Amino acid sequence: MTKKNIILILGMFFSPFFLISQHSELGIKFGVSLYQGDLSPDIKELNPGQVNPMVGVFGKYNFNRFIVARAGFNYGLVSAEDAKSTNDGSKNRNLSFRSNILEGNLMLEINILGYEPYNLEKPWSPYVFAGIALFHYNPKAKYDGEWIELQPLGTEGQGLPSYPDRQPYSLNEFAIPFGAGLKFALSDTWNLGVEGGFRRAFTDYLDDVSMSYVEESLLLEKNPLSAALANRSGNPIAAGSARGNDKVSDWYAFFGVTLSKNFLDNGLVGSRRRGRKSKTGCPTF
Repeated sequence: MTKKNIILILGMFFSPFFLISQHSELGIKFGVSLYQGDLSPDIKELNPGQVNPMVGVFGKYNFNRFIVARAGFNYGLVSAEDAKSTNDGSKNRNLSFRSNILEGNLMLEINILGYEPYNLEKPWSPYVFAGIALFHYNPKAKYDGEWIELQPLGTEGQGLPSYPDRQPYSLNEFAIPFGAGLKFALSDTWNLGVEGGFRRAFTDYLDDVSMSYVEESLLLEKNPLSAALANRSGNPIAAGSARGNDKVSDWYAFFGVTLSKNFLDNGLVGSRRRGRKSKTGCPTF
């Protein structure tokens, strides 16, 4: 086989990846957010009993039918309450929290079947995505009718001289987002989709719970509110007893519907429209 034939065959094989569809896209997303962590009924599963709203905006650049770069910003709320658990141990612990999630992300999206909204040529495709995210969170608990920020209280001994290995955790962390979705072209211009994405957070303090209880007297000396929100069982608990599980990081997830608008490259659109006809057989101008 000659070099020319090899180049021709490779060109035919890879050409679908580079033809058509270089365009930008802007959209919105709305749906629900969920949490997985120490206050979940099962620490290794999302907590379906605590569903909260989320919204987001995103921008995409479609390099071709298959490869898409995307950036976005999401806002969601996560929460959990031991009181709603079916586990007796969790109910006795009686902890709770809620936290806003403000997330910015950069991701790569792959259209599995190829996606071409122009002229509804490839009008639907499942896709997968993954990337990196930076998010801000701030766990709070309700006490005497007020929502109290938990991080400054050091409920697990953070900042106490007696626990030098426990330092205050950061409220800004990275996460690894990944997931899948299904998109449909409503027209050349508009896309509708559904997607679900998981976030593996690089923190175990999304819920302010991770390790063990500390000496109550030390927390009382620091701040009575710290002691009150560290142990809400109503009973004395020995220092060193498990309060959470620091072997498993926390997770959060967003599930929702997306709506986006395409902004096709003018030169590419012009060349297409001069040489193609619409699916209905009518010329496109």
